[in-house]
Amino acid sequence: MTAVQGTTVDLPTEDGTVDAYLAHPADGEPHPAVLLYMDAFGLRPRLTEMADRLAEAGYTVLVPNVFYRHGRAPVVELPEFIDPGARPEIFENIMPIMRALTPERAMRDAGAYLRWLADCPVAADGPVALTGYCMGARLSLLTAGTYPDRVAAAGGFHGGRLATQTPDSPHLVAGHITAELYFGHADQDPSLPVEQIERLETALTEAGVRHHCEVYPGAGHGFTQADTSAYNAEADERHWAALLDLLKRTF
Repeated sequence: MTAVQGTTVDLPTEDGTVDAYLAHPADGEPHPAVLLYMDAFGLRPRLTEMADRLAEAGYTVLVPNVFYRHGRAPVVELPEFIDPGARPEIFENIMPIMRALTPERAMRDAGAYLRWLADCPVAADGPVALTGYCMGARLSLLTAGTYPDRVAAAGGFHGGRLATQTPDSPHLVAGHITAELYFGHADQDPSLPVEQIERLETALTEAGVRHHCEVYPGAGHGFTQADTSAYNAEADERHWAALLDLLKRTF
């Protein structure tokens, strides 16, 4: 097993300073870079564990606290095991912060993350890969369309609101994407109903984007997050297989 080094780093954006977690093989050599977009619960031990697992597979992984405008992580106090059904105040606290992260702000930040990785000595030269979870899947899709020259592959898992009828829906960037995409949808996910799955598939196909979208049966929104009540171990392992396969094809 590859030894991994993980550290907290700060990086500048146009709007402030982002705290982030950086994980990479401990050999000091540059490795292909992966930008990991958090879910709404934010940068926490579960996400650093996921970053470490990718680093063990040979990648340099950056996990930014995309809510940095509201403070360093943890921005919202969380229990060790997250069950929003039992603790509705968790989402009550998170939702205003999520709404404040407009697509314009998020993509301005994405440029800063990508520039930082381009200068990072343990990140290999060239385009990066993305993976995102819940709201992070939306950010992954938007980043692939906003910075096509910097993104070689993008994954998204249990993403919500990927193809709405609003003018800022993420699927509308499909025509700009040059990366290969993979999406693992949860079939028990009210934030991504069948009509949005079909709308996303149509947009990617019509734009000629290399992509593969799958619906994971029996999986709910958040199925990769082992510290939450939504966790589904079988779907999570399927996600890891798909993500690592995408990265192997990319790099």
